[in-house]
Amino acid sequence: MRGSKHHAIAAHHIFDGESLHAGRAVVVEGEHIVALVPRRDLPSSTSIHDLPAGAWLAPGFVDLQVNGGGDVLFNDEPTVDGIAAIVAAHRKFGTTSLLPTLITDTDEKMRQARNAVQTAMQRDLGVLGIHFEGPFLSPQKPGVHNPQFIRKPQQHHRELLAGLREGVILVTLAPEQVPAGFMGELAGAGVKLSLGHSMATYAQTCAAIQEGLTGFTHLFNAMRPLDSREPGPIAAALESPKVWYGLIVDGVHVDPAMLRLALRGAGQPFLVTDAMPPVGGTRREFHLYGEEVIVENGRCATKDGTLAGSTLDMASAVRNCVRLLRISLEQALRLASRHPAEFVGLGDRLGRIAPGYRADLVAIQPAEVQILDMWVAGEALSLGGNRPCVNV
Repeated sequence: MRGSKHHAIAAHHIFDGESLHAGRAVVVEGEHIVALVPRRDLPSSTSIHDLPAGAWLAPGFVDLQVNGGGDVLFNDEPTVDGIAAIVAAHRKFGTTSLLPTLITDTDEKMRQARNAVQTAMQRDLGVLGIHFEGPFLSPQKPGVHNPQFIRKPQQHHRELLAGLREGVILVTLAPEQVPAGFMGELAGAGVKLSLGHSMATYAQTCAAIQEGLTGFTHLFNAMRPLDSREPGPIAAALESPKVWYGLIVDGVHVDPAMLRLALRGAGQPFLVTDAMPPVGGTRREFHLYGEEVIVENGRCATKDGTLAGSTLDMASAVRNCVRLLRISLEQALRLASRHPAEFVGLGDRLGRIAPGYRADLVAIQPAEVQILDMWVAGEALSLGGNRPCVNV
């Protein structure tokens, strides 16, 4: 996918990732943005796409935790075609870039997933790399992860986790389950480390941050809770200005009051969907590790009631931020684009509308965060008549 045309996109309001501008146009050359200018200053020879009255243009959404979509689970189809189906499903909801996320599985499945992502990245600029959620998790906080696959790291895992030739590698792990120096080695190799599914103490979490941990996976969920005498990882995240934490804003995973607390913390929040196959798909059930997962009232759960990812899409997450968390649309859009891009070290090319940034753009109807149009690397994409729906 490569853009090659000089053109402009004009909107009544353009949110550039920081500020809102009125009556401007984004000038695109090939894959990149070259200018943000008043619409009236565009040369008459410029090809202009005018958005409908009242529409906003914003940076494309970046989702760092995508287990599936379009009726495909990445664990079941760790292939280039499987990734393409997942990407296509999430594009309907404004996500221009994502990390296919592999839930705890075998070493062989991890290699298959890594190799498929390596190829997929050459075909689609929206595939940023891979997120390994596990397998080095706490047996006390497995969530829906299969305890049979949860294990301690071995020497060969260092190569396996750091073996992607390019792109982002994000690893969710429990710091208390890995040997001393393991996180430092991975961080030194460029791997992004995120605490999740963990019973780490506050002291263990702070030590992990010193060793290179910079993220927290779905804050509040599947980790030691806040306690008056053992504050655990949540307190460490909320008081550390240099860390980032993902939030699932679906009205199911975390009470909105807790999420509002996270927004007031010193750490940097961003949105994730933790999406499963029903997002952008047609089926309301799927299987994980051979066990049936059923979707009811926006909740993905196994028969015993264990949450198994979500049916959340990123447009709905933005909408829910405004409605449930009572923040501005500008702040919600920032949590869906600029913040996740900065967390994984891509803040110099994604998440903003500014010269030199990739032309990943989404046009929305602001009241309902309805996706109208989108562009990836300057190329307009067809949405196929599909529009986001409210998931809570």
